[in-house]
This record gives sequence, C-alpha cells and structure tokens, in this order.
Amino acid sequence: MSSPIVPEERVLPRHIAIVMDGNGRWARKRMLPRVAGHARGLEAVRRVVRACAERGIAYLTLFAFSSENWKRPEQEVHFLMDLFMTALKQELTQMHDNQICLRVVGDMAGLEAGLHETIRQAEEMTAGNTRMVLTVCVDYGGKWDIVQALQKMTQENPDPSLFTQERLASHLAMAYAPDPDLFIRTGGEQRISNFLLWQLAYTELYFTDVFWPDFDTATLDQAIAAFQSRERRFGRISEQLTA
Repeated sequence: MSSPIVPEERVLPRHIAIVMDGNGRWARKRMLPRVAGHARGLEAVRRVVRACAERGIAYLTLFAFSSENWKRPEQEVHFLMDLFMTALKQELTQMHDNQICLRVVGDMAGLEAGLHETIRQAEEMTAGNTRMVLTVCVDYGGKWDIVQALQKMTQENPDPSLFTQERLASHLAMAYAPDPDLFIRTGGEQRISNFLLWQLAYTELYFTDVFWPDFDTATLDQAIAAFQSRERRFGRISEQLTA
C-alpha cells in the first residue's frame, strides 16, 4: 500500500462528499458517446476510493444518480443502472477485503428488483467493515431527504412542540455519518445541485474544472490541501481576530 501524499500531521477531513460531474463533457470533448464518459468515470471512482482509504478518510460519499437524473435519455439511464450493477458485483470482494463498508442511500423506488437485491447483499456482506464507510447516493435528492426525515419524525411523534433539529437529523438517510467536512464538485460547475442540503450547512466547498474521469489522487490531494488551509469557525469569531 502506498504512503499518503498528504502529511499525516495535518488535520484530514473525516468525511468527504463528492459530486462526480463532467463525464458527458469529457466524452464529448473526445468525440465519444456520453456513456463512454460514465464508463471511464468508474475508473476514477476506483482511484478515489482507494486513495481515501489509504489516507485515512473515515467516510466517503459519492453522488452517483440524483432524483433529477431520471429526466435523462432512457438509454443513458439504463446504461448507468447497468454500470452500477456491474460495478457492485465486480468490486464487492475487493471492498470487503479492504474493510470498506458500503452503504447505498436514496429513494430508489424506481430501481429494478435485481439491483435492489444486489445492493442488499453488498451492504450485508460489508456491514461489519470498519476501515472506511463508502456511501453511494442513488435516486437521491437533498429535498427528498429532508421530507422523508420529517415524515418519519411526525410518525414517531406528531407533536410539533417536540420537533428539533437533532430529532430531524436523526432521521436523515445518512444519520449514521457525521456531516461532510469537505465537499468536492468536479467539472467546473459551482453549485450544490440538491445534494446533502441539510448536511452541507458548514461544509467547506471545493470546486475544480477537472472532469470526473480525469480526477486522480493528485487532484484529491489538492482538494484536501485547500481544506487544510482554511479556518473552520462554525459561526464563531476567528481566534486570530481575538488574539
């Protein structure tokens, strides 16, 4: 296993969340069909999962398919779902051997039964792994997440006087994970795109022009270094200003 490039004495983000954007544009730039970009993007997923595990990142969350992505051409949607199914089957043993716990979150109502079963088996097999939690968001939207959490909270106790931020947060799809410390979006766009809206309240945002298929360990380390250069105050006054 290679040594981390990021110096160990510097504080690492505990949780990194990534919007993997730019697959289609990467393909178009090379006169290839959009699906070729998605296929190449899977290689970037492998690189980043391995690199995050090597660097000691405890949680990695990838935005694979949003609620809005159902609006894409049917052929592309089918390709993405087939690619996800294939990737789960091909990578599961290696993830398990590397002590990576896989979680898949989202509405997923539109997913086929076979994919549901593959996800269930993958989550069950890796549930006890403790090196890193890899979450893949599929048919996920931040607005959906907040609404479903509110529904669960009201079912638990409909008295609005008992509603608190902590109670709602406990029903979010990723209640098992701390809020992301670092959000990365590739592909040059600078927006959240309905991803982890509640959880990103105090997350450090990092945007790069690099298309996702070209995202590598060097780009990851640049994002981590940018995170390490920032002072996270969470609403407090800077210690430098009060010194």
